[in-house]
Amino acid sequence: MKTAIIGAGVIGLALGWRLAQRGVAVEIFEREVAGCGASHAAAGMLAAGCEAEPGEAALGVLSRESLALWPAFAAEVEAASGCEVGLRREGTLLVALNRDDAAKLRHDMAFQRSQGIVLEWLTPGEAREREPYLAPQLAGAVFSPDDIQVDNRALVAALVVAFRRAGGILHEGSPVSRVETGPGRVAGVVVGEAVHEADVVVVAAGAWSGGIDLPVARPPVRPVKGQMLAVQMDAAAPLVRHVIWAPKAYLVPRADGRLIVGATVEERGFDARMTAGGLYALLDGAWRAVPGIEDLPVIETWVGFRPGSRDDAPILGPTALPGLMLCCGHHRNGILLTPVTAAAMATTILDGTLDPRLAAFSAGRFERLRSAA
Repeated sequence: MKTAIIGAGVIGLALGWRLAQRGVAVEIFEREVAGCGASHAAAGMLAAGCEAEPGEAALGVLSRESLALWPAFAAEVEAASGCEVGLRREGTLLVALNRDDAAKLRHDMAFQRSQGIVLEWLTPGEAREREPYLAPQLAGAVFSPDDIQVDNRALVAALVVAFRRAGGILHEGSPVSRVETGPGRVAGVVVGEAVHEADVVVVAAGAWSGGIDLPVARPPVRPVKGQMLAVQMDAAAPLVRHVIWAPKAYLVPRADGRLIVGATVEERGFDARMTAGGLYALLDGAWRAVPGIEDLPVIETWVGFRPGSRDDAPILGPTALPGLMLCCGHHRNGILLTPVTAAAMATTILDGTLDPRLAAFSAGRFERLRSAA
């Protein structure tokens, strides 16, 4: 069974690797270079607990299952590639800077605990024991021990190696213009003037998934712009050690001393420009939580495009055309959902039946919503 995957972000690479491990002939077609989209721009937070929200029950279950898979998944990727992926397990702090922030955190915590998520309320003093450089006006914090992080850029590099070592073929600089069909099913993908035959085609092109010419309705995926920046800490004495969620920004420390600050959420299409307002909002939000950030040099700024769907949940599984699969729309949860998405999609492709974990995430849910309306 020949499989073509459109898109070499972490989702496409992980799925291709899982299929190649099982002996499937897999080719991945990437419009630019592997991991250049949201996989490069992300912060790598694995926040299935502190991001759980009412109304997202199915997504919450899938997210927590994927989080539980992450330690073993990271170890397997490292063993297969010989590359570290930077999994860190210090946990996450959500900080409140005033009474209103604290009330919101307590409200959210009550719901999250009802879902079985482990969280601990910290007084300002207890929070500063974990992070001494937090703002002096702190009103409290929540500690989420199971919400961890991975270095997303290192993960991309490791998955490329693991995929190729398993026998997969990666085509970079190869944008797919359309999906080819045969009698009653998918037949391959078209790159330039060439047709690459395939028995299965998977659309995993992130925010660009909705722009590919498909023989069925295109997935309702749009780019959600995010501006981000990084400052440089002293790696031997870092200003921040945990992932920190502040009211207006999040901060993610890396082992090499980089501190990532993100991220704006903007409906501006594929506008890749950094703006003064975006940078100001990020720096101000980070400074209010960790004032010492003002002395750190800015070493990088960038824009990414989250692949947003209509309900911010992924679009996964078969389409009406046999052999054509969708694996896109992960919005801000692509890194978190990588292990479970790859496992469930690989099972669906290999067994020819829908993995139960994907049942709530088919593209058909949008048709059902329109019919109900």
